[in-house]
Amino acid sequence: MKNKAFILLYLMLISTFIISCCKSKCDSTCESKCESECTKKQIYEWRIYSLTGDGAVLDDFFKDVLIPAYNRCDVSVGAFSLYKQEEVEQRYLLFVYPCLQTYNKVRQTVWNDEAFQEAARPFFEATAPDPVFSKYETYLCEAFDKIPEMRMPDKDRTLFEYRNYYSPNDEANKRKIKMFNTGEIDLFDKAGINSVCYGEIFAGSRMPALIYLTWYKDEETRNIAWDVFGKNPDWQSMRSDPAFKNTATNNIVKLLSPMPYSQF
Repeated sequence: MKNKAFILLYLMLISTFIISCCKSKCDSTCESKCESECTKKQIYEWRIYSLTGDGAVLDDFFKDVLIPAYNRCDVSVGAFSLYKQEEVEQRYLLFVYPCLQTYNKVRQTVWNDEAFQEAARPFFEATAPDPVFSKYETYLCEAFDKIPEMRMPDKDRTLFEYRNYYSPNDEANKRKIKMFNTGEIDLFDKAGINSVCYGEIFAGSRMPALIYLTWYKDEETRNIAWDVFGKNPDWQSMRSDPAFKNTATNNIVKLLSPMPYSQF
């Protein structure tokens, strides 16, 4: 009887050891796979704030509190204002992550960061009864195959162009992305439309859609570049190709200025 009990205990210990080893190997494989995925295409998080109060208060929070917290997690942040005044003042923030897993981990890390909580408390307490923004829209995007990582703009940039393209259905959106990947971005490069990043939106308030950002030395060079692009016979041929018909039926274009604290 004792021998049977000993054998049973022995088998249980062996089983536990095997399961533990398998789990460890699985966890290691998953972690390795995650790291591998992180080297492929970046994740972009756009936040668009609509201001109601003092923009300087929000800028100070971004510059001194929010962005440093993300920097501690090795996430860089671009910050932009509207190039031309509109009825509602806005701020555009662009967070760049190596992969989706990092995006999720950083969000948790920032909000559990005691230094962030302490530094953010005065802003939160002051703006709860007196908000400085009415809302912020957020879009989570995955980089295009053509440009899997953001291209850093030159230091002499003064103008950025944000474009949000909407498609009539998911298939049309995929064809529009293919249009960029297989030729349109190359034509941008030749014309002087300087790419920063392109992202397929997979979480946003209006779908299906994509967002891309380009930069210029000034408004004049921007206008010249788009004129050159529009007259390019290769572009004329591409836009008339039936394969790319009705890919983007609505778009939003915003000219942006980099904030002094922007990291792009």
